[in-house]
Amino acid sequence: MDGAAALEDVVEEYVPRTITEDDLGGGFADAIEATMVSVEDGQLVSGTVVKVDRDEVLLDIGYKSEGVIPSRELSIRNDVDPNEIVSIGDAVEALVLQKEDKEGRLLLSKKRAQYERAWGDIERIKEDEGVVRGPVIEVVKGGLILDIGLRGFLPASLVELRRVRDLQPYVGRILEAKIIELDKNRNNVVLSRRAWLEETQKEQRDEFLANLKPGEVRKGTVSSVVNFGAFVDLGGMDGLIHVSELSWKHVDHPGSVVAVGDEVSVQVLDVDLDRERISLSLKATQQDPWQEFAGSHRVGELVYGRVTKLVPFGSFVQVGDGIEGLVHISEMSAHHVDLPEQVVTPGEELWVKIIDLDLQRRRISLSIKQAAEGGEVAEEYREHFGEHAYDAEGNYIGPEYDASG
Repeated sequence: MDGAAALEDVVEEYVPRTITEDDLGGGFADAIEATMVSVEDGQLVSGTVVKVDRDEVLLDIGYKSEGVIPSRELSIRNDVDPNEIVSIGDAVEALVLQKEDKEGRLLLSKKRAQYERAWGDIERIKEDEGVVRGPVIEVVKGGLILDIGLRGFLPASLVELRRVRDLQPYVGRILEAKIIELDKNRNNVVLSRRAWLEETQKEQRDEFLANLKPGEVRKGTVSSVVNFGAFVDLGGMDGLIHVSELSWKHVDHPGSVVAVGDEVSVQVLDVDLDRERISLSLKATQQDPWQEFAGSHRVGELVYGRVTKLVPFGSFVQVGDGIEGLVHISEMSAHHVDLPEQVVTPGEELWVKIIDLDLQRRRISLSIKQAAEGGEVAEEYREHFGEHAYDAEGNYIGPEYDASG
């Protein structure tokens, strides 16, 4: 027996299967139907993109006809070009909106499927106090919209550690944020990037505060001005200059001393590690006018001033930059005075004598009555009137008199 004959004996002869009438277990249509997936409204299905048009996308999910995804159901972003979202051959998950519309089409939504998946993830992240991450896709009234699988609202006040005025530059940026509010029934997701920044920067803040010592002088930029003072960005955290620490002079409103954007040198007064608060002083970096005045004047000298205010017990007279002294009613005139206005009026300029100077309490007592008796004039006025107007002791004797004239 040769080789070919032996092979024929080993290989069994092929016999085609006999086809019977009920071989498919039913009709041909039933057989086709059996190979299709079953769908119901609200069901999540997966398929392949087979066509992309300007208004819709066709998705093959193994149903009797392709599913239709209208362009508005492709993305949570508004007015998108379908070609920017999907391409032919892409595997896509969608939610069945309508098994059969009036035109017999299977309506699907990629956006809703993404939304359903995202809610589960978002709820889990919120429960774990985690962080979401996504691109800014839109600026809306009061804040930003982030694509986190669904539309997350980030209020303007929570974008940075302090409020941001211009939100447009954030569009396209990918941001991290904490979830602070979640309501699926209202389709409401509120985010806070500030909370994330505060959490991630806590270590940096702790280090910054630890290196900040009371008494040292730092440079900073005024970040905001409020009724009770001004906040200064020290390059890591903001510190507060209370209105009482803005100037040695009386300040009606902080805005009269500083403005947002001003570069300033400030002294650190206090660092509260527990409350993470920094107290600053602007006036501590400037010459104390009381110290300056006390260093260049003494009791008994005559100074020139302007009446600033009348009170029942006397009048206040400004005798230097930021320096006011009191003329008690008993020191207003040699005769009895019932009311200060009988002697002076606000805005009037006159000579007064320093009769007491208390630097510690920052009080100066002045006298109009004793100034009328004459005395030594303060140094700065001698230069103004000329040396010839004073005697050897510094007493004012008036302009030089020429007897020959």
